[in-house]
Amino acid sequence: MADESRNFQVEIITPERVFYTGEATMIEFTSVEGEMGVYKNHIPLTTVLAPGIVTITEEDGQKKAAVHSGFVEILGDKVTLLAEIAEWPDEIDGDRALKAKKRAEERLAVKAEDLDVARAEMALKRALVRINLK
Repeated sequence: MADESRNFQVEIITPERVFYTGEATMIEFTSVEGEMGVYKNHIPLTTVLAPGIVTITEEDGQKKAAVHSGFVEILGDKVTLLAEIAEWPDEIDGDRALKAKKRAEERLAVKAEDLDVARAEMALKRALVRINLK
């Protein structure tokens, strides 16, 4: 029987869908301030979600997903991630991610005058997250 005293609700929501809803014993993600791990009864907190891999630890194992920017709300018994994009590993096209990585690296290497550096760096981060999850 599951130890429900350790469990808390997790929701990952994107503009297109409710990506995940369930109970977890821990969730790990990347915020703009670094890696975070959250257990039940964590201090309430709101933070900015950075591109990275989210690890949801459930009673019977772990699930991993790629998320790309958004916000996180942590309450004592619930964690909600509002993400621009969330993808399970089987939803990621590995070849496309490698091509996106190459394009972003080329843009950053050329340093064109009209280059939006922040956008190119974000594209590179998203591609690397997808590649690392795949």
